Amino acid sequence: MEDLKLVASRVGDALAKAGAQKAQYSVTQKETHEFNVDGGEFSLFRTLFDNSLNMTAFHDGKKGTIAINKFDAAAVAEAAENCMKSAEAGLADPAYDIAPKQENAVFRDGAYEPDIDKFFDRTRELMSQIKERHPKVLMEQMVVQHIKYHSLYRNTNGTEFETFEGLYYISLMFSAHEGDSTTSFFSSGIQTTSLDRPFIELGCLEKDLSDAEASLTTVPVEGKFEGTVILTPNSLRDFLYSALGNFTSNNAILEKTSIWLDKLGEQVADPRITISVKPSDARIVCGERYTGDGFLSEDYDVIKDGVLQSFMLNLYTANKTGRERAKNSSYSLVIEGGDTPYEKLVGGIKKGILVGRFSGGQPSNNGDFSGVAKNSFLIEDGKISGAVNETMISGNLADLLHHLTAISAETVTEGSCVLPYMAFDGIVISGKQAEQPEG
Repeated sequence: MEDLKLVASRVGDALAKAGAQKAQYSVTQKETHEFNVDGGEFSLFRTLFDNSLNMTAFHDGKKGTIAINKFDAAAVAEAAENCMKSAEAGLADPAYDIAPKQENAVFRDGAYEPDIDKFFDRTRELMSQIKERHPKVLMEQMVVQHIKYHSLYRNTNGTEFETFEGLYYISLMFSAHEGDSTTSFFSSGIQTTSLDRPFIELGCLEKDLSDAEASLTTVPVEGKFEGTVILTPNSLRDFLYSALGNFTSNNAILEKTSIWLDKLGEQVADPRITISVKPSDARIVCGERYTGDGFLSEDYDVIKDGVLQSFMLNLYTANKTGRERAKNSSYSLVIEGGDTPYEKLVGGIKKGILVGRFSGGQPSNNGDFSGVAKNSFLIEDGKISGAVNETMISGNLADLLHHLTAISAETVTEGSCVLPYMAFDGIVISGKQAEQPEG
C-alpha cells in the first residue's frame, strides 16, 4: 500500500511544476472484501484493491480536471500536464474557486477493519433466514461487501483532510415464485458499520422480502381516480431526490428552471415537513465529512416547517449566482417521524396505494411526473388488499409536498438516509382498465 502523504506531495509538486496557480486533489485507496451468492449458494469470495487520484487545477481563471488510477511519479506527472492542458483549453470564469484554508482534520468512521469470520456468519445466517421465513422468494443474487477507504485531500490554500472509514454493504436482488406465478424483480440493500444484529433486521430487508411474497396475489385497480398514496421510505427517497434535483440543485438554479427560484424563506411544503441534510447524524453510515470544494461539512435544513431554507449549491454555483453555498454536498436526507403509527396511517385511507417503487421518466422542470407503481399494494377501507399490476400514478412534485396527510411515527434507515412513511393525497391513480384519452 502506498503512503498517501507521499503520493499527495508528489501530486502537489507535479501540479506546481505544470503551472497551476491554484489546485485541489485527493488520493484514495480502497479495499473491498466481497462475497457473492448466486442461486442461494456462495459463488465467490474475493478481495479487490483500487487506487484513485482526482486533481483539479486553475490557471488564469480557467479550470481543468482529471482522474487516474495510478500513483507512480510518471503517471502523476503526465496527469498534471494533461490537467493543465484541459484548463488551458477551457473558458475563464471568475466563479471558479476552491475553499479558503480550513482547519486540518483526520476523520475515523465506521468499521475500518473487517471481522471476516463474523461477516461470513451473518451472511450465511441471512441466507438461512430467507429460506426459512420466505420460502417463496428466489434469491437471484446477493452481494455482500466490506469496503475500506483511506483518503487524503489537499488544496493549495493549505487544507488537508485525511479519512479512514469502513462499512459493510449488503445488496439483494430477488423475486417470488409460486406455481406458475412470479413477481417482477425486487431489490433491497443496507449499509452498516456493525455486525451486532442479523442483517435481516436492518433497513427494509424483512419488509421487502415479505412484500415480494405478497405480490404473488394481485388485485385489479378499476378505472381512474384521485386517491392517496403512502410512499415507503425507499420510494420517498426517490421522490425527494427528484424534487430537490428539480427545484434546488446547481443546474436548476444556474439554468433558472426551478419553480422555487425566488421562494427562499417562503412556504413550499406542508408545515409538518422538515427535510434536513445531515451527514453527521449517527444513523448515517460514514457520512460526508468535507465537500468536494474543500469545506468542512455541516448539517443543514433544506426545508424547515415547510419553509424553503436553502438551495443545494456548490461553491461554483454560489459564486456564479451570488447565492449562499450549501453547508454540505451530500444527499444524506433526514425526516424525523411524525405522530401517526404506520398501521394507523394505512387505516386512515379510504382508497389509495402503498408505493414501494416508482418507475417513470424524469419529471418535467415544473415537477409533473407520471409512471408505473411497482412493488405496490392497493389500500381500500383502511386495509391492504393485494398487489397492484399495470397501475399508473401521476401528479406534481411541488403540489405533492403541499398535500401531506400524515407522517408515520416509525422511521427507517438503510444507511444513507433516515426517512418515515409519508401519505399524500390528490394523486391520480389509473388502473389498466382506465379509459384512454382520445387523440
